[in-house]
Amino acid sequence: MLRKSLFLFLFQLLLLLLFGYADPARNCTRDSPVVDSESAFEMVQHQVRGSLKIRDDCSFRVSQFDMLSGSDVHWWGAQGSDFDNLTKGFIVSEAGLSGTYKNTTFNVPLMRNVTWGMINVLAIWDRANASDFGHVVLRKEASAKPPPTVFDNCKVLSKKFRLRWSLNASEDSLEIGLEAAIGITDFMAFGWADPNAEDSDLMIGGDVAVAGFKEDGLPIVDDFFITKYSECVRNGDGVVQGVCPDSAYEGPSGVGLANHSMLVYGHRKDGVSFVRYRWHLSKVDANYDRPVNHSANMKVIWALGPIKPPDSISPYYLPQNHGPDNYGHLVLNVSEHVNDCTGPLDAEDKEDQDIIIADANVPLVVTSAPAMHYPNPPNPDKVLYINKKEAPVLRVERGVPVKFSIQAGHDVALYITSDPLGGNATTRNLTETIYAGGPDAHGVQASPTELVWVPNRNTPDHIYYHSLYDQKMGWRVEVVDGGLSDMYNNSVNLDDQQVTFFWTLSKDSISMAARGEKKSGYIAVGFGSGMVNSFVYVGWMDDTGIGHVNSYWIDGKDASSIHRTHENLTHVRCKKENGIITWEFTRPLDPSCKREKRVECKNIIDPTTPLKVVWAMGAKWSSDRLTDRNMHSSTSKRPIRVQLMRGSAEAEQDLLPVLAVHGFMMFVAWGILFPGGILAARYLKHLKGDGWFRIHVYLQYSGLIIVLLALLFAVAELRGFYVRSTHVKFGLATLLFACIQPVNAFLRPQKPANGEQAPSNRVIWEYFHAFVGRCAIVVGIAALFTGMKHLGDRYDVENVRGLNWAMAIWFLVGALIVIYLEYYERQRIKKQISTKGNWVFGNLEEDDSVDLLSSTRTTADKESLPSGRMEVQLEPLNR
Repeated sequence: MLRKSLFLFLFQLLLLLLFGYADPARNCTRDSPVVDSESAFEMVQHQVRGSLKIRDDCSFRVSQFDMLSGSDVHWWGAQGSDFDNLTKGFIVSEAGLSGTYKNTTFNVPLMRNVTWGMINVLAIWDRANASDFGHVVLRKEASAKPPPTVFDNCKVLSKKFRLRWSLNASEDSLEIGLEAAIGITDFMAFGWADPNAEDSDLMIGGDVAVAGFKEDGLPIVDDFFITKYSECVRNGDGVVQGVCPDSAYEGPSGVGLANHSMLVYGHRKDGVSFVRYRWHLSKVDANYDRPVNHSANMKVIWALGPIKPPDSISPYYLPQNHGPDNYGHLVLNVSEHVNDCTGPLDAEDKEDQDIIIADANVPLVVTSAPAMHYPNPPNPDKVLYINKKEAPVLRVERGVPVKFSIQAGHDVALYITSDPLGGNATTRNLTETIYAGGPDAHGVQASPTELVWVPNRNTPDHIYYHSLYDQKMGWRVEVVDGGLSDMYNNSVNLDDQQVTFFWTLSKDSISMAARGEKKSGYIAVGFGSGMVNSFVYVGWMDDTGIGHVNSYWIDGKDASSIHRTHENLTHVRCKKENGIITWEFTRPLDPSCKREKRVECKNIIDPTTPLKVVWAMGAKWSSDRLTDRNMHSSTSKRPIRVQLMRGSAEAEQDLLPVLAVHGFMMFVAWGILFPGGILAARYLKHLKGDGWFRIHVYLQYSGLIIVLLALLFAVAELRGFYVRSTHVKFGLATLLFACIQPVNAFLRPQKPANGEQAPSNRVIWEYFHAFVGRCAIVVGIAALFTGMKHLGDRYDVENVRGLNWAMAIWFLVGALIVIYLEYYERQRIKKQISTKGNWVFGNLEEDDSVDLLSSTRTTADKESLPSGRMEVQLEPLNR
């Protein structure tokens, strides 16, 4: 019993595999008028062939089905085979079409909510590209002929050449189809040999049809007779010899008149040439044609090769030498049924469309015209032409500007998009990336619009040019690497010139690349003075040929010290050509994450600060556990300091002398001169004369001049003025305060006369002048310390910490001196106030030692000062 059940299960499984997707649980009726109808698929793309039979109201059967693989292919229902109807169609079966089909037979169920009444055209549809691979019209006239690609027989002549035919003995003719995976400028030849010729010399006396395509893509076929192994020529006696059309033997007046072959149809699809023609069996010319006995075994010959178009010497398309491998012969009986063609011809080069290579100096003229050979049917009636070529493949290079001269009409707005259909994807509730163009990119021949687009390293390899208003008017854009130097704004050679480093800065990110100059298994580039204690990026190819770029933090010299990080790297690419590794990526300048939790968050790139870059190479890398085998075999000897903003680099060296002078001058200004000037104004007023004022002015102006000179030195050395670092921001603030003081001094209110009370504007001025000066000193000291930190980060100066301590001690000593002077000054003022009672008549000179801003002044002090009005009591002297 168990064996019987197992056998029944296996038998049911075999039936399911053989007969496809039919759902046995469904109760399928046979009421539709299209049930039992049979049709052959009309080939549109992807070498689709086969026949379809409607089995019942919920399924159909596909027989001897051929198709090259697509991306997202489905059975598709529509009301018509035109562009509008097909693009509005719908999926009719859950059974998709994946992969390549080779003479396959299977059943397909309809979806439960789909009926044959909803379908007039059943198509094989690629949703990703809105492409019709082939279709069947279900309700058509009874007299409709089968598609021209359908024949009764098929014979393989070579790996890339097939012969198809159907015999019409009653009409004394053969329908012949020649099919070959060849170039568009090649010919296909097939015919009957001289029955009396030896096998080694079958071509001579052969009667063949030569088929191919003209320059405009239209098919041609002509009847040739072979008299010699050479191109058709006319000798000095006027005798024609070689592989010549029958009409050539008739003389100049016979051009096109003696053609035994009759062209029926031809196409170029997927890199495969197909030409169908009619060949008479017995009603032939007695001089240059061979009669064909349809029931006999006869020798046939064939060849493939290049064809030469007509010129001023010859008005014919003439086949050239076919070469040593592209010809042959066999015995054929056309009345016998033969079908040894399994599967579609798969050409290596499937792209027949013209290719336009953009040049930075030549504009591409964009026009519109009726569609003739659009590469991705179905298509609208009008499509885009570039340089008079219909919907060509546009090949551009990253980093090289592409200039368009748009003359397609005001109803056609050109744009470059990620959407394969165009026509504004948002109207189909889809998203797209627009790289260039838009509503304003339209024009006419009299007034063209110019559009310039520069594809960059982040532009995908395949995008599209289309009209913004109508779908499928354009075609594909191939974006290729034109060389890293074209894709990046800057490049430098790292130490030993073994690695070239490329980069382009944007507002918040940096795109960078590295290319080795010798063969290696991986390239590592680190940011730091060495590989240890640095952030490193490693690019390599794995065993399957896939490229990788990973980021790491290295804190030691062994494999266990290499820690994988997870930086936000985008547009990552890595490739290997002739053993040379090249990798690329884009990353933010500031990772913007919590630095205490992730070490990679500390990997901040400041474009205003030189980036120290080192490199290493080795034989093998892995994303898994690393060992000492992955250690580098060669590395840089010293870091290269890359100036990201300037686009230059210099070897690691000591502190640049000009920047050392800049720092020393700033210290002299903010550590000596400016504080000295303030101390003079604060603590030397009690001295007679204006010496304190002169000292104050001389020191302040000297300090300001030194600050401006130091600033010019730094800007000249760094070749720019950048405000990203903290040090520069503090420096700008000190410069602002320092420049305000001379302006403030120029606007100083007039000094009050002796004995007069200071006016309010003078008091306000003194408060503002003192406040700005003291703020300038505080900010200036902060700028000195941040400058020392910047110095350490930039040049790794070993004694930066010692210099910081020395400067801190200097200002600490200065602060102690200020405290002492302030104490002494207050004591002096108190003593002076206490001696005001010993006033001598006539002493009306103002005491400059009194500070209007002094907090020790009281009302009593003010009253004790001389005034403009006073009472004097005279008493007699007692002797």
